[in-house]
Amino acid sequence: MDRLCCFNAAYSQLVGGRSSCGSGKGRSHQGPIKYGFSLVKGKANHPMEDYHVAKFVQIRGHELGLFAIYDGHLGDTVPAYLQKHLFSNILKEEEFWTDPSRSITKAYEKTDQAILSHNPDLGRGGSTAVTAILINGRKLWIANVGDSRGVLSRRGQARQMTTDHEPNTERGSIENRGGFVSNMPGDVPRVNGQLAVSRAFGDKSLKSHLSSDPDIQYADIDSDTDVLILASDGLWKVMGNQEAVDIARKIKDPQRAAKQLTAEALNRDSKDDISCVVVRFRG
Repeated sequence: MDRLCCFNAAYSQLVGGRSSCGSGKGRSHQGPIKYGFSLVKGKANHPMEDYHVAKFVQIRGHELGLFAIYDGHLGDTVPAYLQKHLFSNILKEEEFWTDPSRSITKAYEKTDQAILSHNPDLGRGGSTAVTAILINGRKLWIANVGDSRGVLSRRGQARQMTTDHEPNTERGSIENRGGFVSNMPGDVPRVNGQLAVSRAFGDKSLKSHLSSDPDIQYADIDSDTDVLILASDGLWKVMGNQEAVDIARKIKDPQRAAKQLTAEALNRDSKDDISCVVVRFRG
């Protein structure tokens, strides 16, 4: 049985909470926007490696919604580091309020360099990231590295706001960096036979062949915007973008919507960790 997080996520200054929390919810101080999240450990025999952030904060007279999923591999130290530091690094950039996209790119790079410089403290693992920053409920910036995905719904139509960074689609850049992509029967394509994503934080042993440059998309939030879904590939391996939007839109409570999405992924025999944040823009 899921346990509610032991803090009110809307008003807490905590960065999100370990994935073992299960589920939780919160809302904007200024408008009708609500969010909910649900995280479920997969069937693999290692500790949960997904982390999240979901909160609203007040900065310089602005309200920021900060939402993220970090899907770790080879341990949970890198996603835990991202949960604690990535958003603060983005917001520390001097240009954030005038050029959010450039600030996000710079902060992703600086954060990855910090992770690599902390090795071996942070171990040999790595993490994907999908981050969403909502400014005053009207401007949305989404960035990602790896295969954690963000999907936005307008009038019920799903629009993928992120790029799945997979080895086969970025084979050229991997090979140009001296790496290779393996395609073994019965397995997914992997960088140097190891990693199933072509961009990631950390992964020091593979870093010469990997990028941590984010793809970034912007969207105006208007009266046609329904729902934002951020999730790890534990959801997207078994569910299409439109399917996820259709499920989330039917349930007014975003926490219940997030729990329904993770439950459905389990029903479809997803074996990976499954983490999901649902942001509902209208009642």
